[in-house]
Amino acid sequence: MEILEYGVCRLSLVPVRAETSDKGEQVTQLLFGDHYEVIDEDKDRKWVRIKTNFDQYEGWIDAKQHHFISKEYFEYLNHAEFKITTDITSSILYNKSRQIILMGSMIPISSSELFKMEEQFAFIGEAKNLGQKREFEFVRTTAIKYLNSPYLWGGKSTFGVDCSGFTQMVFKICGYRLLRDSGQQATHGRVVSAVHEAKPGDLAFFQNVDGKINHVGILLEKDKIIHASGHVRVDTFNEKGILNQETKGYTHHFSHLRRVLAD
Repeated sequence: MEILEYGVCRLSLVPVRAETSDKGEQVTQLLFGDHYEVIDEDKDRKWVRIKTNFDQYEGWIDAKQHHFISKEYFEYLNHAEFKITTDITSSILYNKSRQIILMGSMIPISSSELFKMEEQFAFIGEAKNLGQKREFEFVRTTAIKYLNSPYLWGGKSTFGVDCSGFTQMVFKICGYRLLRDSGQQATHGRVVSAVHEAKPGDLAFFQNVDGKINHVGILLEKDKIIHASGHVRVDTFNEKGILNQETKGYTHHFSHLRRVLAD
C-alpha cells in the first residue's frame, strides 16, 4: 500500500465515509489531533482515503478537511507523549483563532513542555497524558460524561456516538487502546469465563441471531451496564443480555465478557 502523504485533523470533528460522497455512510470520525496516512485519492482529488494511526481504520474524508503534515511531524506525533482532553468541550487558541474541541481530542502539549512544534496552540481545559492508564473509577467517571449522548452510526463524541465508538473513546481517554468496531474489540484483553466472575470495567459483548458480535458496553456494576443504544444509557445486565430499564424487555443477547483493565 502506497502512502501518498500524511495528515492530522485540525477541525473539531470530521466525518470519515465509506464512499466519496457527502451522502456516503459515515463509518467513523476524526477528532481534533487525530493523525493519519493518506493512502488513496479520487480522480478529482476532492476526496482522500485515509488510514487512522490510532486504530488503523480506513475511509474517505473531504479533501477540504485534510490538513497536510510532513512525514517527520507524523513520526513525531507517533512517539510523543501528548495529552488527551477530558472535558466534554474545551477551548484552544489555534493560529490566533479560538476553537471549541471535544472530549477525547489530542492536544500536542507534552508533560515536560519540551517539544517540537510546527503549529502554535494555547489550551484551556482539563487533560491527562494519553498513555497514563487509569483505574476503574476514572473509567466510570469518563463513561458517565457520555450519558444521554445520542446514538450516531460512526460517531465518537458526546454529540453523537455509536456503541463501539463509545467504548473506544472511554478506554482511549483512560489510557487503553481498543480497535474501532465491536467485533474487533472482542479480541482485546482476556475472556471472563462466567458472568458471576464479572468486574466493573469489563467489556460486555452481545450477538445477533447468527452469532455475530453486534454490540458492546461497559459494566458499571456486576448487574449494570452503560452502552449506546438510542442514546448512552444505563440498563440492567445479566446472563441473558441487556434488560431495558424502561420497557422491561431484553434488547441485546449476551455473548461474552472481556477484561481489558488490569486486575
